[in-house]
Amino acid sequence: MLGVACAACAPALREPPSVAELASKPAAPGIADGPSLLLEADRHWGMRPDLAAVREAEALYLQAARASETDVAGLIGATRAKTWLCDRETDPARRAEIAVSAVHTAQWCGRRRPEDPACDYWLALAVGVQAREVRSTVDDGLKTMVAALQRAVDRDPVYDEAGPERVMALVLLRAPGWPLGPGDIEGGLEHARRAASLRPGYAPNLLALAEALAASKQKTAAREAYVSARGLAEEAQRTGNPDARDWLAEADAALAAWKR
Repeated sequence: MLGVACAACAPALREPPSVAELASKPAAPGIADGPSLLLEADRHWGMRPDLAAVREAEALYLQAARASETDVAGLIGATRAKTWLCDRETDPARRAEIAVSAVHTAQWCGRRRPEDPACDYWLALAVGVQAREVRSTVDDGLKTMVAALQRAVDRDPVYDEAGPERVMALVLLRAPGWPLGPGDIEGGLEHARRAASLRPGYAPNLLALAEALAASKQKTAAREAYVSARGLAEEAQRTGNPDARDWLAEADAALAAWKR
């Protein structure tokens, strides 16, 4: 049965187009050097949830990567922008296109700097978005994600506010278990606890821990973690974090489900 099911499977990673092809969309005129492009890209990225600003950030990051053959900051920024945009695009075909492009961009990061845990981390996130939008890549995508995240965990577990531990937890919690996938609730809880321990003041880590506790049937502890995550998200919102609104919405949805 598994062999028949995988007849339609596709590889998560394919040969990417050149960086020049990925950067075919022109950014704002008047900026040519890589450092200036990165600064302008960061400025636009900070304007999220403005979609137009994030699209401009994506283009600027890619232009920065094109300007220097050793740059990875532009590739990381572009991958991050693409995954963010993919979550907000309404057209399914366009979402799939962005997701595949995110994977290609992250692949170039790994080619330019193979030992950089940030490249592995963003490759895992891009592959995860691609698996959601291009279902034929799910099987190989999960394997690719776990391997890339483990490399990131081993090299720099605190990157992106303990992102490698946090994302590994979510993958293990949400993936199907053996023999269909790497799903492992106990393993997910372990990684979520590590993320929360490394960066306890970061709301997404508490959200991941709450999800892991809920999956482990520890309902009281899960609810407490969601309440704590909500408090951290509120504080982040007060200090101007542009992502805090999404964290609040996730916490509120989970807490509302407890009342039903």
